[in-house]
Amino acid sequence: FLPIMAERLHGCDVKTCAVISFPYGADLPQSKIAAAENAVTAGAEELDVVMNITALRSGDFGYVRSELATLVRAVQSRAVNDARGLVLIKVVIEAPYLDDKLKRLACKIVADSGADFAKTATGVGTAATVDDVELMREALPEGVGVKASGGIRTLEAAEAMINAGASRIGSGAAMKIMKELA
Repeated sequence: FLPIMAERLHGCDVKTCAVISFPYGADLPQSKIAAAENAVTAGAEELDVVMNITALRSGDFGYVRSELATLVRAVQSRAVNDARGLVLIKVVIEAPYLDDKLKRLACKIVADSGADFAKTATGVGTAATVDDVELMREALPEGVGVKASGGIRTLEAAEAMINAGASRIGSGAAMKIMKELA
């Protein structure tokens, strides 16, 4: 449905986003890169890429770093070659599965890769926490944003994430939150 959505949203402030390697990030690098490039060609203006959490937790940091850096370069090249302009890349680190040391390392890998955001969680069995957002905001350079996602179902929870340092919120309850806001 990506090409249909891209066509319908053309000229709007709403951006078309695709998720890559959902939900666990365990696809082979070549598969992730191909999926990301195909999504850009099909009209994605933003990508949520799930970091390979298994490799990270197993200590294969070089693998994770190389995979993300290669993917970011491939997406940027595809966007230029397809005259798509800037494509934002948000990397899901699945913070609830990591200890604080690994969260900080994951943030460093995200920043070093050239990605635009680190995202707390996919929301599949995990939820964002204020502590995770605060830690990520502290660990990331100013130019890399934090997106809080997973388990944010109320205006109060969304405000807590923003106050903790998130510049974006992902929520399956967005309509409910907007009604609360109104």
